[in-house]
Amino acid sequence: MIICKDVTKKFDDFVALDNLSCEIPGGCIYGLVGSNGAGKSTLLRLIMGIYQANGGEILINGLNVFDNPEAKEKMVFIPDDLFFLPQSSMNRMAKLYAAIYPKFSYDRYNQLVGIFGLDPKKNVNTFSKGMRRQAATILALSCMCDYIFLDETFDGLDPVMRNLVKKALYADVYERNATVVLTSHSLRELEDTCDQLALLHKGGIIFESEVENLKTALFKVQIAVGEEFDKSKFEGIEILEYSKHGSVASIIVRGDRKETEEKLRAFNPVLFEILTLSLEEVFVYEMDALGYEFKDVLI
Repeated sequence: MIICKDVTKKFDDFVALDNLSCEIPGGCIYGLVGSNGAGKSTLLRLIMGIYQANGGEILINGLNVFDNPEAKEKMVFIPDDLFFLPQSSMNRMAKLYAAIYPKFSYDRYNQLVGIFGLDPKKNVNTFSKGMRRQAATILALSCMCDYIFLDETFDGLDPVMRNLVKKALYADVYERNATVVLTSHSLRELEDTCDQLALLHKGGIIFESEVENLKTALFKVQIAVGEEFDKSKFEGIEILEYSKHGSVASIIVRGDRKETEEKLRAFNPVLFEILTLSLEEVFVYEMDALGYEFKDVLI
């Protein structure tokens, strides 16, 4: 488990993270989403021990991270801005990774090289952006670490390669109980990948939940009954948004779907439909409920 408690990080007068707290359970895929400058990359670098926090603490399995080789050998990080040694091939980089990570597996490395179809003897710096991202992913996953951090995970990857990366990450979580932490600007990128999502804004986590709970606990209802009515008719149902056009009401509801359906069907509606919301729509309504303008938080 990763525990961040009241973590603060400043760069001169800029506060990148401000008393941020979260818990990332083991054996899951955890997504961090937010706009530019929200603090996603800074948080990953703090967890990795690349940066030292100005306040608070970060624990990996109970160990302090910064300046702790025992903790760091359990973690691997693929940054947004990739770096490879000059004139290096993947094979040369693999030797470097193997010297740093005691669990580095050449079997896994060779397997992934074959799956992704890259030439491991070719100069990595001649690769395209997407191929460089694939190479970094192969090297990182071959380290067989307990914690895998990926900043802008799918940047530059075509749909086929994105699916390959996702499958490789799923395998590590399922087979080794690894923990994966991903960042992205896009909720759509993470919707079908993550078990949990956290939304960062101005250096803090303002919303965090399991994806399944998000997608099942919030839904849209369209209903019409054979009489004039207004919002007060649905007392006892938690309504986040209500609008009515003609005789049909559109309601955003938070709660148990089955229980809500039973209550609404008791009105003998002439029109009744429950619609599933996209994850982006869920975040919009949840942010509105918290008093935030979603468009100002995430683009």
